Order: sequence, then C-alpha cells, then structure tokens
Amino acid sequence: MTEVYPAVHSIVCEGIASERKICEFLTVSRSAFQRWRRFETSPREDEDRTLLPMIISIFHRHCRRYGTRRIVDELADREIYCSRRRVAKLLKIAGLKAIQPKSFKPRTTESKHSLGYSPNLILDLAEPHRANQLWVGDITYIPTVGLGFSYLATLMDRFSRMIVGWSLRTDMTEELVLTTLRQAISNRQPPAELIHHTDRGGQYAGTRYRGVLQRAMMQQSMSRAGDCYDNAFMESCFGTFKTELEMTERNVSTIVRHFLLAFACAFRLRV
Repeated sequence: MTEVYPAVHSIVCEGIASERKICEFLTVSRSAFQRWRRFETSPREDEDRTLLPMIISIFHRHCRRYGTRRIVDELADREIYCSRRRVAKLLKIAGLKAIQPKSFKPRTTESKHSLGYSPNLILDLAEPHRANQLWVGDITYIPTVGLGFSYLATLMDRFSRMIVGWSLRTDMTEELVLTTLRQAISNRQPPAELIHHTDRGGQYAGTRYRGVLQRAMMQQSMSRAGDCYDNAFMESCFGTFKTELEMTERNVSTIVRHFLLAFACAFRLRV
C-alpha cells in the first residue's frame, strides 16, 4: 500500500482534488497516508516490513510454488503467526504470484475414431410433445477419494427431463454406456423410431451399442463436431449435479447414494 502514497501526495500537490476525496477514490486510509507524510509508521506496518523479506525468501526458496497457505504454515513453524490474507497482501505488494498447476480433467469424449458417425437429427427437430420421443445421453467424470476418477453415463428423456437410465463405473469403456442403454430400455420400453442423441464419442459408435439401438428400432443421432450446444441439456444437467453435490469431497458409495437421491428429487426418477 505504501507505493500508493507518493501518487496520492503528487495529486494533492497539484491541487486536482482534496486529500479526502483522493483517498476515498483510491480507497486509501487517510490517517495512514497522513502518518506516511509525517514519516510515521504504525506497529502493524513495522511488522509488515519485517515479514515481507521473510515471505519473499520462502516464496523464492520453493521456486515460486508456495501459495499463501503453505507460506503461512512455514511461518508458523518458525513461531511467526499471521493470516493468509495478510500474506496475500504482502505478496501482492511485492508483485509475486505463485505458479498454479492446471488441474487434470479427463476427456470423456474421444471423437477421433474410425467407427463412423451418425447424422444430427435434432437440428431442426421441434420440441418433443410426449415422453419417449427423444433421449439425450452423455458421460461425465467424477473425482472420487481413493480411486481418482469415476465415470457416470446417463440417458435423459427430453420431454419429461427424467433420467431413464444411468451407470457409474471406474472405466469409460463401451460397457458403461451399454449398461445405461439397456437399463433405459428395460425401464421405459420405448416405441420404435425414438431418437437417441449423444455426442460423437467412440463408446456410442461401437458395434455392440449400435446393435442394441437397431434391435430397439431407435434412430441414432450425434452432435456436430466440436459443438457442445447440440447436447446442452445433458451438459447443464451434469453441471447442476456437480455444483449441488460438491463431488470432490465424496467417496464412491456416498456419490451413488447422493446421485440416486438427486435424480429422484430433481428428475422424479423412482428408485
């Protein structure tokens, strides 16, 4: 904050505005600015002057990978106690920012395959007016404690917004979506010519999967390449579940239980 005081002082000297208005506009403490002009510092500012070199030293010793939490912990090991907010403020004053590694997100759609693609049948399709006219499906990943990632495949009836089939596994093979499809067919016994829409993932293009669709007399539809909006209802559905259930802190059994409850409440699925 002390780097702002010379700028405030310069503006005051030019007579552009009053000291009070300048401090309010720049959200600067007027009393602290006046102490600075009198070459006085508060006890807290004196502490910050002592803390700052130590924080900078810790930051660079760990190759810029320590954020506020780890710096606070290392200071505590030296019996120096301060808050993460204070460390963050001093890092900002020093112009330092920790390197943040990108979190890993597994791919759930592998569209580069040689199994062929189905046309997009829903581009000009009117909104469904009854159940079992259009099903949409997708796969999402779920972080799970101790197992890394699990994968959830679902099928939703676009008219009723009900989840008609789902499966949760630790792999993302064709079996994941096959289990979902067979469950949906068993639950709903859909009529012929139902449109089954998903993305272009290889799991949905497999021989076994397409064979089940043909025997059920369903029309297979796939999204256009690279266009997530073609399957926006499932994307929105997964986003809601992950937000509501805070998946990163759950274990597998808890995930299954909460998913069942969420589906039952939000999409009226009987379980």
